[in-house]
Amino acid sequence: MKIDANKIPPEGLALEEDIDALALELETDIIKFQGPIKIKADISKVTNAVSVSLVLCACLRAQCSRCLSDLTLDLKKDLKLNYPVNKLNPIIELDEDIREDIILDYPIKPLCKDNCRGLCPKCGKNLNEGGCSCAVT
Repeated sequence: MKIDANKIPPEGLALEEDIDALALELETDIIKFQGPIKIKADISKVTNAVSVSLVLCACLRAQCSRCLSDLTLDLKKDLKLNYPVNKLNPIIELDEDIREDIILDYPIKPLCKDNCRGLCPKCGKNLNEGGCSCAVT
């Protein structure tokens, strides 16, 4: 998302944009995105600074780190960013700041539920679906 500081009117600016997660290099082996990242931005300019209030919404797919079942996570994040106005280069690029902030919210160990029992270490059965018949020692 790019903003031209010279084109921000005195009353501010409201923008909505969808950004592809692949364009921001956000997908990992563990985290995949279902659809684009929806961004709503309220932008204001005061003399030599631009303030940007963002609302980011996305849907993530991951695997539970205990039972390996697929799960969906909703990402909703509010961000406030401030940038100095550079008269020589009035274009403000938000993509890197958006990318970093989303990555900081990635779950370290995604879980399908807080009390996920995981897999039996001997037979591999998903213990959330019931016990297994093997004797774990």
